[in-house]
Amino acid sequence: MNRAVVAFLAFAAGAVVPFVVQAAGSAETYRQLNLFGDVYERVKSDYVDEVTDEKLVEAAINGMLTSLDPHSSYMNAKAFGDMQVQTRGEFGGLGIEVTMENGFVKVVSPIDDTPASRAGLKTGDFIIALDGKEILGLTLQEAVERMRGPVDSKIVISIKRDGIAKPFDVTLTRAIIKIRAVRSRREGDVIYVRVTQFNEQVDAGVKKAIADLTREIGADKVQGVILDLRNNPGGLLDQAVAISDEFLNRGEIVSTRGRKPDDVSRYSATRGDLAEGKPVIVLINGGSASASEIVAGALQDHKRAVILGTRSFGKGSVQTIIPLPNQGALRLTTARYYTPSGRSIQAKGIDPDRLVTQPPPDGAKPEDAPQLRSEADLPNHLQGEGEGENAAPRSAEEIPEDRAKDEQLKQALALLPTLKVVDGKIAN
Repeated sequence: MNRAVVAFLAFAAGAVVPFVVQAAGSAETYRQLNLFGDVYERVKSDYVDEVTDEKLVEAAINGMLTSLDPHSSYMNAKAFGDMQVQTRGEFGGLGIEVTMENGFVKVVSPIDDTPASRAGLKTGDFIIALDGKEILGLTLQEAVERMRGPVDSKIVISIKRDGIAKPFDVTLTRAIIKIRAVRSRREGDVIYVRVTQFNEQVDAGVKKAIADLTREIGADKVQGVILDLRNNPGGLLDQAVAISDEFLNRGEIVSTRGRKPDDVSRYSATRGDLAEGKPVIVLINGGSASASEIVAGALQDHKRAVILGTRSFGKGSVQTIIPLPNQGALRLTTARYYTPSGRSIQAKGIDPDRLVTQPPPDGAKPEDAPQLRSEADLPNHLQGEGEGENAAPRSAEEIPEDRAKDEQLKQALALLPTLKVVDGKIAN
């Protein structure tokens, strides 16, 4: 076998080289690997500029993974370290959750109280240039690294937004982003808890918020809980399971099913209900993805909560982080999520029990409201079961800062006192 192929396999597979070599036992596989080796050697020897082995191998790995689905990717040592810091809830940057679509970086959600949210970036915005340099052709990792930089340094981001004919520039000042993933307040005798992403701090934050507000309102006066997961792009599976468990006394929360029939994992609830049997409403919209959909699906299937809003994003795939010998890591899609009733979330999402859309901003027409492209719209997305079936509309509403204009919240507050819970389920 071509030595370049052996080097590539050793780098990419690390400790599992024997498995890769065994899997490559067919003549066709060897032929394809030799083809890769021939191209690799020709680029090394004849490309107009000299290129390093590291750059070529990293590009080859990225190309292989991005051809699979939008969420599989390779992280070098720096990117892997940044990811680990971010899941702990504090990191340097601009404060936006992003994905890659059609060669451009797309804003999934600006994070509350960050430079991005204060500058007015919106879900669905396309970032097309950084400091005047187009990002077309960059990987998502490369674009994200360019957006990072020293604290207090400035960066000019060029935005293409639906409904606005020409791109426009926004100047942001980088800052240390401390994610306050849980926000809460009292709405009369209702406990309102907003979760902006599922990092390591979420379960503890939700417990504290509900306990503090229960004491403030009085346990006998609390009417129920509104859990706001709108524009929450997801995060850690264990935190989604933990939050679901906080409102369930028994039953399955979520299952994951992989490639093999016996590759199934199930997560179940334990006794204990933070809401103490009071009704729960979960708010979702087209920006609610992944871990948010796990929580909404679990509470919906067990009839523990009413799901209110618009259809969620539909990211129902599991990414496993596999550390590599070079201190980097492989993010690989390894399974699909299923709700307790066996519904696949992938490319379909969660339909609300009560469909409520936000009215357009003052002076805007409903047809001009931007529509959030879903998981099913992403190139090379993992096929979902039931994908394309009739479902509730999906929209990318902004959450109005003026609570009086938040129609979804208003309807949730009006609905909650009318709900009754019998044996841990919302009664019809």
